[in-house]
Amino acid sequence: MQSDDDWHTVRVADHAIDPAPMLGSGDAAEAASVAAGSVSAGSASGASGAPDASGTARSRRRRRGRHGRRRDASGARDLLIWCGVPVLIVLLLRVFLVGFYSIPSGSMRDTIEPGDRVVTSKLSPSVFPLKRGDVVVFKDPANWLSSEQGTSGTEYLIKRLIGLPGDVVECDGAGQPVKVNGVAIDESAYLRPGVDPSAFPFRVEVTAGRIFVLGDNRASSADSRWHQDDGEHGLVPISDVVGVGMLRYWPLNRIGILDGHHEVFDQVPDGTSSN
Repeated sequence: MQSDDDWHTVRVADHAIDPAPMLGSGDAAEAASVAAGSVSAGSASGASGAPDASGTARSRRRRRGRHGRRRDASGARDLLIWCGVPVLIVLLLRVFLVGFYSIPSGSMRDTIEPGDRVVTSKLSPSVFPLKRGDVVVFKDPANWLSSEQGTSGTEYLIKRLIGLPGDVVECDGAGQPVKVNGVAIDESAYLRPGVDPSAFPFRVEVTAGRIFVLGDNRASSADSRWHQDDGEHGLVPISDVVGVGMLRYWPLNRIGILDGHHEVFDQVPDGTSSN
């Protein structure tokens, strides 16, 4: 007959569990009750001590919303920097450094054709002094535009600076060169081929604060020669000069530098007075 210890061993082997003392029927019921209570307590703890699934989702959505707003703000800031800064630079250049002008007349042919567009430097004469030969853009000094063909709707003219304050500019008429302070200048570098330096004689003394200008196409240029009786003796106040031409930028097939040909005046002595 088997002992109680033998029966215990058989029961352990049959249940395949740790050979701990087996519970009786009363003990098993108590253990089941404790286990159920533990599960219930654990569920309650989960409800009160840790966030449920819906709360976690809401938290994640809030975090994503904050991150999204930060990304949107960063993107707007980058867009402002990459787009706004170049626009600001262009505006500053346009206001303080360069000017853009469309040329409607033929008074500067062949250097500038009607319809050409030019860029000017605003640093002259405010920062850099004007030089003989400069292609200058200036405000209409005394209703010159009424004598220029094809200038409707404009308020600026473009000519070549020939005489500075103190200079004496003169010509003896058709077939004769222009003289500056008694020195004849060779204007073939810019004068339109087949056109006289002046079809008629003139002599002008350039007064302080003014300049004497001529078109490169002298046969079709109402310049300083033509306005001797305008109150300024055909001279342009330097204060009316808005810039010196640098280049043609349109049309594309005529892009090029506007050469001042300053070498033409290399042998010209200084005038009797300065700016």
